[in-house]
Amino acid sequence: MDKAIKTKGVDEATIIETLVRRSNAQRQQIKAAYQQVNGKPLDVALKAALKGELEEVVLGLLMTPAQYDSFLLKSAMKGLGTDEDTLVEILASRTNKEIREIKPVFKQGNINASYHPALYEAGEKRKGTDCGVFIDILTSRNACHLRRVFQLYSKYSKVDVAKAIDLELKGDIENCLISVVKCAGNKPAFFAEKLNQAMKGSGYKGKILTRILVSRSEIDLAKIKQEYQSKFGKSLYQDIQDDTKGDYETILLALCGN
Repeated sequence: MDKAIKTKGVDEATIIETLVRRSNAQRQQIKAAYQQVNGKPLDVALKAALKGELEEVVLGLLMTPAQYDSFLLKSAMKGLGTDEDTLVEILASRTNKEIREIKPVFKQGNINASYHPALYEAGEKRKGTDCGVFIDILTSRNACHLRRVFQLYSKYSKVDVAKAIDLELKGDIENCLISVVKCAGNKPAFFAEKLNQAMKGSGYKGKILTRILVSRSEIDLAKIKQEYQSKFGKSLYQDIQDDTKGDYETILLALCGN
């Protein structure tokens, strides 16, 4: 790594190969060894040597999962305005354990499948919507429990929970709770859809590609790729290849794997 950083013009290929072919735990060991040998942090050396989207991916790979999520959340709330889409994606898709590692704000609730009538009574059954009930139930139960709640909900309503939320709520709270529902039902499909949206239509959204591929690379990227192929009839690898270029394309394809 040190040789690749100091070589004339920077050896990006070696940096990419070294980091992508290692697990996050191994990258933490490399960081510690680099600091010991060179007397300065590896991320500082790489930040000075690289630029643009390649730099963003590399620095993301060097963080622990909790550090990377914290960085993304802080970045989303920095400056004027808030990047609600990033906040929703992270907070809706992370497990309670992962959330607690970022900041102790969510607690795992007791398993109790009796919440389907509460959702119905808080939304469709009454005039107006009790957002608090939706928020409490959808953010305090694990995915397995929520799937059971969603199944039972159909006994009370002619529409599914996602459609009920769409009918009852709007704006950021709707986006957040629908994301929670999608993640509880099929998290890899949720991320496959996000990746596809980032690469289709007008407006390039590289930060979304970086965020998802870095954060899911050791969790469920293989399943995301399967869902992507199934849902959109083409490979994630091919779409990344068509939508990106240069060293950024190289590191994303290396993360994605063919």
